[in-house]
Amino acid sequence: MKITIVGTGYVGLVTGACFSEVGIDVTCVDIDEKKIENLNKGILPIWEPGLEDLVKRNTENGRLHFSTKLSESLDEVNIVFGAVGTPPDEDGSADLQYVLEVAREVGRHINDYVIMVTKSTVPVGTAEKVRAALQEELDKRGADVDFDVASNPEFLKEGAAVNDFLKPDRIVVGTDSDRARKLMEKLYKPFTMNGHPVIFMDIVSSEMTKYAANSMLATKISFMNDIANLCEIVGADVNAVRKGIGSDRRIGPYFIYPGTGYGGSCFPKDVKALVKTAEHFGYDMAVLKAVEDVNQRQKSVLFAKAKKYFDGNLKGKTFGIWGLAFKPQTDDMREAPSLVIIEKLLAEGAKVKAYDPVAMEETKRVLGDKIEYAKDKYDAILDVDALFVVTEWPEFKVLNFKVIKKLLSENVIFDGRNIYDVEEVKNNGFKYFGIGVGDKL
Repeated sequence: MKITIVGTGYVGLVTGACFSEVGIDVTCVDIDEKKIENLNKGILPIWEPGLEDLVKRNTENGRLHFSTKLSESLDEVNIVFGAVGTPPDEDGSADLQYVLEVAREVGRHINDYVIMVTKSTVPVGTAEKVRAALQEELDKRGADVDFDVASNPEFLKEGAAVNDFLKPDRIVVGTDSDRARKLMEKLYKPFTMNGHPVIFMDIVSSEMTKYAANSMLATKISFMNDIANLCEIVGADVNAVRKGIGSDRRIGPYFIYPGTGYGGSCFPKDVKALVKTAEHFGYDMAVLKAVEDVNQRQKSVLFAKAKKYFDGNLKGKTFGIWGLAFKPQTDDMREAPSLVIIEKLLAEGAKVKAYDPVAMEETKRVLGDKIEYAKDKYDAILDVDALFVVTEWPEFKVLNFKVIKKLLSENVIFDGRNIYDVEEVKNNGFKYFGIGVGDKL
């Protein structure tokens, strides 16, 4: 079986590498010539555990190819995946121009039956727009070529994407064609042999499933952050509350950790897009609007704690930041809470020294020379007035109190992920401020 994947970003590259790993011949296409040149050299545009080895192995074995020419990557191809970006417009709705251009390009060049599969996260109704765009190009050519469209949303967690793809919780496929269904069953057979289910449904439902899943997870996060803030006001310990409600199987222990808010490429964009979809159909998603509002507010919580601790005057002070990426095991800085914290500190006249195990280069691309980039976690807190822990990388989870005391100008820790034991930190002579725990300001 041969497939083509258009887009070599996070979703497209992981999808292509993982399909090639089970023996499928894959060509990944992108209009970015430099990116394709680098991929052919083994240089990846993203950092994701295990992905570099997959790409290298399957490229060397001749199963994974990279090209800038979609028109030359359609011969004998059974399935074309569209995995291009759907950036939010100013109003929060998804921009479909790249998705539809892929469909048009396919329509200009196919001569045999293919399934045009949308892998990008797209609003309800996109598949029909894809179908129309592809058919329009066939009509212009006067070509009578059969095709089907399908929706196959991704459910990959950044930092665990390779494992998620190879061992999925579920595979969702939306199609209205028996022919397409049989071909998609064949494609995913290597993944279902170990019991991982393929859930077939109509196309509209599959498009909705992706947004609903991410919005539910985002809701859990914002709900828990609201609870954490209330715990702090009334004197409760959010960690105890989290354990108490997480033991209820209807709720579960996942995504109920309070922190500095969610970020990344999925949750912020998908929540906004689902709200806009509802507005298009005349419905007000009041809960999701609140979820988004809580999340934006939560990104400023650590900054607010620091400003209050220092009596409203941060000018001339220096803050060390551990963790820049929106979560561990990724270099993704999209919608990262660290960016909000940094910008607010800088606006108050403070200085920032920051360290992240993998996201330093990406942060430099975003922030330039606005902050100082430390060579390691200890360099980031040398002579700083307080430590902000923003991303819960494993290397930050155990504190060497003797070393940290020698480096910090003032023994103050603002823990945005509640990764430290409150009493242990205090007993070692530190002022500690977490989310929903610790000293009240």
